[in-house]
Amino acid sequence: MTKKAHHEAHEPETEMDNQSVEQPVAETTADGTGNNGDTEEQPSLEPAVENEYEEMIGSLNVKLADMTDKYLRLSADFDNYRKRTLKEKAELITSGGEGVLKNIIPLVDDFERAMAHIDTAQDMAAMREGIALIYGKFVDFLTRQGVKPIDAKDQPFDTDLHEAITKIPAPTPEMKGKVIDCVEKGYLLNDKVIRFSKVVVGE
Repeated sequence: MTKKAHHEAHEPETEMDNQSVEQPVAETTADGTGNNGDTEEQPSLEPAVENEYEEMIGSLNVKLADMTDKYLRLSADFDNYRKRTLKEKAELITSGGEGVLKNIIPLVDDFERAMAHIDTAQDMAAMREGIALIYGKFVDFLTRQGVKPIDAKDQPFDTDLHEAITKIPAPTPEMKGKVIDCVEKGYLLNDKVIRFSKVVVGE
């Protein structure tokens, strides 16, 4: 081998060959996973937080027990109220008209006294006056109960108040469609019709 060949064989490597590529080294944690690993240990709750949760759960349990107790009491009260109202309703059905009937009894007494003297009465004017007095007391009683008669005669025929039993030719043009005569008086109870007036209508 010549000196030139020996020199070329031992020529140093190029700068490019001498540069080494540094590779990042992942740090290894105590559990064997790298910093870039997906698995992380979940931190445990602090004792103070655990105590706060326990206190919150205890408070909610107390509130739930209180609401349950209130519900049971309310349910029992409603059941008692329902039974009481049903009893009162039954009593009202059987004896609801007691007050009205007690007020009618004195009028019946007046009629009985009048009937006892009607055959032996000498003063017919006094008898008529007594009957008119009883009638007035009875009408006053009905008025106090909210009952009042329906005004019908000479009024325009109204199907909400009147019941036409027949029609006749109107005596005057102004009486067409109006009540000529009232055969049976109608009544209102607190503005509600409890009996229609039976009327004759002009046409």
